[in-house]
Amino acid sequence: MKDIIKHFFKRQLSIYPKHYQKPICNVKEQLSTAKCQNEISVKGENVSKSIWDFIKMPKVVIIGAGMSGLSAAQSLFKSGLKDFVVLEATNRPGGRIHSCWLGNLVAEMGAQLIYGDSLSNPVFTLACQEGLIKSLNHSGNLNSSLFLTSDGRAIDPILNSSLYKMFKQIEHQAYSLFTLNSSQSNESLMNFFSNRIKQELQNFPENQRYDIARVMFGLTNTIRNRWGVDLAQMSAYHYGCSVKNTNSNIIIPQGFVGILAPLIQEIPANCVKYSKPVKTISWCPTEKNLDKAVVQCDDGEEFLADYVIVTVSLGVLKTQFDKLFTPALSGEKLEAVKKLGYGCINKIFMEYKKPFWVEGEGNVVLSWSSDELNEKGDWVKGISFLGEVPGSKHVMQVNVTGPEAVIIEELSDNDIAEDMTCLLCKFTGDLTLPYPSNILKTKWSSDPYFVGASSYMALDSTIGQQYDLGMPLCPNNGEAGPVILFAGEATCPEHFATVQGARFSGIREAERIIQFAKDKLESGENQAANRSP
Repeated sequence: MKDIIKHFFKRQLSIYPKHYQKPICNVKEQLSTAKCQNEISVKGENVSKSIWDFIKMPKVVIIGAGMSGLSAAQSLFKSGLKDFVVLEATNRPGGRIHSCWLGNLVAEMGAQLIYGDSLSNPVFTLACQEGLIKSLNHSGNLNSSLFLTSDGRAIDPILNSSLYKMFKQIEHQAYSLFTLNSSQSNESLMNFFSNRIKQELQNFPENQRYDIARVMFGLTNTIRNRWGVDLAQMSAYHYGCSVKNTNSNIIIPQGFVGILAPLIQEIPANCVKYSKPVKTISWCPTEKNLDKAVVQCDDGEEFLADYVIVTVSLGVLKTQFDKLFTPALSGEKLEAVKKLGYGCINKIFMEYKKPFWVEGEGNVVLSWSSDELNEKGDWVKGISFLGEVPGSKHVMQVNVTGPEAVIIEELSDNDIAEDMTCLLCKFTGDLTLPYPSNILKTKWSSDPYFVGASSYMALDSTIGQQYDLGMPLCPNNGEAGPVILFAGEATCPEHFATVQGARFSGIREAERIIQFAKDKLESGENQAANRSP
């Protein structure tokens, strides 16, 4: 593992209790930067010069050092634009990529999967570039999991295999709604699955329907782990509007944070400022202030900018849209912020001194019935799956999703250990199961710099709103071009709620700035040509 990854771990571990941490060695204070310039054509000749040698270099402020912000910074630097600064509110890079130690184990507090082991996936290529893909470590398959019911029974594994295939067929039908239906429906994803499951149940004997329903609704509930929301709040029509991943999902045993190394190595260290939360972004120049934008931080420091790339999460935009921007967001931009969905996923890592499962067989699907899922109020209803943490023999991970994920942020570790042990005893039928010796949990919802996990398509969401969210703000009717640009996974219609979506969007906005500069250069050259005799 390279030093830069250790540097990230050290930075990210600083906020966790010492008994969770493993000492990590110091690293070089200064990271090397890549010296890369684009070749452009000048008077018909190719010369190794940057466009910024022919036009005034703009000042760019990037808000957020997550994947989208760092990708934007890397792209700008590669183009030769060096007058930029990245303002990160927290004390670490990565945003919702957050790896830390739990004993001698890497615990992924945020993103943990590369969706698609393909060279068309820029996150996969980053991992390959950093040497993190020694062999393909695929995420677990629900088909091989143990399905348990709330009355303490394990459903016949032979039945599970055939039902998993049926579930995937129904899911494929849900994916196909977007491309096959000519008119948009307001049906929820939960309603679609419920109706299809009830139809399929009629094809089985009466005495098998109870267990079959449990497996099918249990599998349906695991979709929440991907989106962080009750499926009754998700649009069935838009379930298939993003690019479907036909490749395997990959985990990185050394830590997902390692994919940031190639980006950080190419960005000058003094261009990234940590613990710099932004208070306001003023983006309409006045007679007193002719700068296109002024970014003011909580500590009072101001940064003048020609362009501001905003990469904060949709959750932050939802809670800060009327305070963060001056003038405030309005029109289609505000409608997009309000109507696009934003879910919450919190993770609980439970460490056991004496594990109660056999290594390699600790993955469990909680097969709640539809009636049980409709009964709200108990936070454990937000759990659909429990699994072994890859590379560990004694740690189990639980994802809590939707409104239940918000509840656990206020609970003590003792309360969580008690409730989880009761839940496991109930579903396994074993009242002698031990309590976990350590609990580590995330708090994405109450973190003011994230306010949740990732975007989703709600019942009133449209793809047009995703495009609107990613459109730049242009003062003075757009005469001066874009000033405030938006990046982040929620602004990437085909890849929202993914790390690659965040990377695509950061590169997109950097290229928007570069292209605008090229247009200005060409416009100036054309005007000069027209003035010449």
